[in-house]
Amino acid sequence: MRTLIDIPEEDLKLLTQVAKKLSVSRAEFVRQVVTTSLAPHRQKMNHAAFGAWSDFPEDGVAYQERMRAEW
Repeated sequence: MRTLIDIPEEDLKLLTQVAKKLSVSRAEFVRQVVTTSLAPHRQKMNHAAFGAWSDFPEDGVAYQERMRAEW
């Protein structure tokens, strides 16, 4: 997906220099930086969902079968 962002000139120059040093395009370097920066947040979101049904009084499969039986 494409997006439009404003980056200060000083940062843009540094992005260009680092990308060139790493032999990747500036766009690829930005994608790598975004992915790396978001990784801890992605892990927290996945962890928060783990065990979401642990307090539910009914077995997950039984619940699923009951819901499908209504169709």
